[in-house]
Amino acid sequence: MKRRIFSTIILFLPFLMVFVMFDTANAQRRREVRGRGLTKANVKLIINRVEDRVDNFVKNFDRSLDRSRLDGSSREDWLNKRARDLESATDELAREFNRRDAWVANREEVRRCLNIASDIDRNMRNYRYGSGTEANWGRVRFELNSLADVYNMPKVGAASYR
Repeated sequence: MKRRIFSTIILFLPFLMVFVMFDTANAQRRREVRGRGLTKANVKLIINRVEDRVDNFVKNFDRSLDRSRLDGSSREDWLNKRARDLESATDELAREFNRRDAWVANREEVRRCLNIASDIDRNMRNYRYGSGTEANWGRVRFELNSLADVYNMPKVGAASYR
């Protein structure tokens, strides 16, 4: 009986070791994403991706709003304005990022982008705009959340942005 228990423990020990090592590797990767160990070039790549995704989203979002039940309403106008605000906020973030030496100095620009994106996110959750636009928004939100992680800020849609 003792031999059987010992054999079972020996059999599952390698799986346990792999699980523990995998979890430790993920924790180390998460810590790096939080801004530690990132260079200005790394952050620049993230900002460029955010800017590209937002530009693409704004084009598709306008078309989706024209095909939605919000077409012609003041809500449509407000959402289009917020999308353009997000686009200009990401453009300003990129300009300010290039102008300053320390990438950490751009927290306010990042907060502004996340605040505007949270407004859009609430509307994306409440209305249906088509699978293409929703997938596009998912990519924008993912990149903005990556940026929020870098600057150690709440993610898009967090209560602090209301």
